[in-house]
Amino acid sequence: MNNSVFFGALTVAGLAAGAAAAGTLDDVKARDKLNCGVTTGLVGFAAPNANGEWEGFDVAICRAVAAAVLGDPTKVEFVPTTGKTRFTALASGEIDLLARNTTWTFSRDVDLKFEFVGVNYYDGQGFMVPKELGVSSAKELDGATVCIQTGTTTELNLADFFRSNNISYEPVPIETNAEAQQQYLAGACDVYTTDASGLAATRATFDDPTAHAVLPEIISKEPLGPLVRHGDSEWGDVARWTLNALIAAEELGVTSANLSEMASGTGNPEINRLLGTEGNLGEMLGLEADWALKALSVGGNYGEVFAKNIGEDTPIGLARGLNAQWTNGGLLYAPPFR
Repeated sequence: MNNSVFFGALTVAGLAAGAAAAGTLDDVKARDKLNCGVTTGLVGFAAPNANGEWEGFDVAICRAVAAAVLGDPTKVEFVPTTGKTRFTALASGEIDLLARNTTWTFSRDVDLKFEFVGVNYYDGQGFMVPKELGVSSAKELDGATVCIQTGTTTELNLADFFRSNNISYEPVPIETNAEAQQQYLAGACDVYTTDASGLAATRATFDDPTAHAVLPEIISKEPLGPLVRHGDSEWGDVARWTLNALIAAEELGVTSANLSEMASGTGNPEINRLLGTEGNLGEMLGLEADWALKALSVGGNYGEVFAKNIGEDTPIGLARGLNAQWTNGGLLYAPPFR
């Protein structure tokens, strides 16, 4: 979401190489705090609640990693980042982990030297319009003004879509989702485009969400996930397998309700390895044996985190879709814990 194209690639890559060499896992342990980059505010994904506490789907990843490494999900410093500042923050070492609706792309991996540790949400770019505009398809948007975050792959996708359909648009540049929402509601643009999940989250905050429609076209693939710096495989493994633990737990039937019971041992060897009652997976990661148990104790498995923050029973109302387990027709699939 709000997917920044790379700029100053050599500088970012150089920063990343230097920061990674330090050994992030040791740094986090010594600091006794995880510095986690998130969005500046997108309800359901990452935003402060009424008490000023960060919560959301991406926030849950930060807290799970903190619990796995430090044994405490509250030992997180949330660092708000924009589409333009997020990569510099990660490359420079200001943050240890970026969990900010960021699309996994070739250039971000290979050129900017970042390591995506998995996908926590399969998404695609869409369009939102006021229903009073009378538009039912994005192909009817010829001549429209479009709110778009600058310096993003969302911006590039938009240009490609309009060009391939031989229609024109006028961009209205914005920096953050909050600014986009303000401009869109003020009528400064006819359309707001970003990832479909972001559109749903934004619409849910409107006084009258039913007055706005997300058009049917999805014009891109946006595999969103957390990322770390290249060159620090040990830290990458910790983040990757923490995400995998949440996904695997759902498939294996490990939930918040039965976690304590299963932590005493089960007849399923993979559950035992996951929760640390069998094998030495924690030792391999440089963590305690119950690292995954601690991560799951924060908010439950992937399905529980999804349902609580962005699922069909929340104002955002997202269906699992591609984000269902592979056994239910989705794309979620964790490698074996063995």
